[in-house]
Amino acid sequence: MTIQARMDSVRSKSEALSQNSRSESKEMTEKPPLVVIVGGGFGGLAAAKGLKRSPVGVLLIDRSNHHVFQPLLYQVATSVLAPGQIASPIRSLLAKQANISVMLGNVTGVDAASKQIIVDADDKIGIRISYDYLILATGATHSYFGHDEFAAFAPGLKNLSDAESLRNHLLEVFEKAEIEDDPDRRQALLTFVMVGAGPTGVEMASAIAVMTQTTFRKDFRRIDPESAHIVLADMGSRPLATFSEKLSEAAKQRLVSLGVDVRLGKPVQAIDRDGVVIGDERIQAKTVVWTAGVAPSPAGKWLGCGVDRAGRVRIQPDLTVPDHPDVFVVGDTASLDQDGRPLPGVAQVAMQQGKYAALCIFRKVIGHPPSPPFRYFDKGNLAVVGKNFAVLQSAGVQLSGFMAWLVWALIHIQFLAETSLRFSVFLQWAWTYLSGKRGDRLIIRQRSGS
Repeated sequence: MTIQARMDSVRSKSEALSQNSRSESKEMTEKPPLVVIVGGGFGGLAAAKGLKRSPVGVLLIDRSNHHVFQPLLYQVATSVLAPGQIASPIRSLLAKQANISVMLGNVTGVDAASKQIIVDADDKIGIRISYDYLILATGATHSYFGHDEFAAFAPGLKNLSDAESLRNHLLEVFEKAEIEDDPDRRQALLTFVMVGAGPTGVEMASAIAVMTQTTFRKDFRRIDPESAHIVLADMGSRPLATFSEKLSEAAKQRLVSLGVDVRLGKPVQAIDRDGVVIGDERIQAKTVVWTAGVAPSPAGKWLGCGVDRAGRVRIQPDLTVPDHPDVFVVGDTASLDQDGRPLPGVAQVAMQQGKYAALCIFRKVIGHPPSPPFRYFDKGNLAVVGKNFAVLQSAGVQLSGFMAWLVWALIHIQFLAETSLRFSVFLQWAWTYLSGKRGDRLIIRQRSGS
């Protein structure tokens, strides 16, 4: 089946919805409009589900076939959960939605004047697909703030491939340390540096600390895993800077109690295969993880529109691009101020924007007045700092410790994409909590040859 035939199929599946809505619509074309969604993350998936009862055809395109619950990637990297416990096939999540089709492909450009996107798919380069409405939910990638040479030695954590690669590496360095006779090389193997003290850096550092003090404590004979040197570095003055100073200090004290070496106020000057330079001090380390920042997708370049300093598309209050009322941008790729401050790049923003974009399109298609401007409802911030401890900030409430940790666990289970995942993660967490044993500690490498 050709790409165009697939698009016709998507449109035809929505004919029944179109017939049901004709009485509300001022004017309907012969074929329902086609909404193309680029990206199957939180924003894209929310938009797709929001269009379930709209008289449109929907095509969702992603270069992966699965949706990942990114807040738990660090638990895959630290062997608590398996990859399949935080990810679901996009087709499975949308299987009951009659008006949608899913395509595995890599979008490389947008021709807004012709209302077409450019896709590499089906072993073909530069396929053009026409749209009536476009939702770009293309997310973000690692940002090394002008030091792209760091990427080869300090991987980030944005997808399942990153998490599996980091898990393999973490497990391997302990194995190598077990057979290393030179004390300096052994200590370098057991030194772990997180660059960036946001939620990902704090969660990674504390998770590695807990792993060395529980799961690995009795597994090795020649090394003491608790002798690992875990460094959390940030040029800012405190960890979790988006939280209040009180909660930030509570998180810092918890990290210190776990044995994490918190280095603040000094920039990372250099990173290579043997370590990192923080300020004027060199730390020998075989593991450096980049948790410092993200950069948006090239959507701004595709559209040729205005972007902010970070490269995010400057959108209007209805989430559309100036001069292109049929193009919506949501999530980490979008830049929108609210109450004089830019909206944060978190999952809740992406989900709410995805739902809003779907509602706007629905109202346009059936001829209703436009929706009021988008407004983000902040449900609060959460970050976990090892076992039994988290920080929570929501609507004036500030909480740290065990109760915040319980709230964190319940909310994260609730937002997993499928019931089966919620049940699986709950059981794994309960087992790990009671036994100290982790769920997925396999080193899996592809072998060349037979």
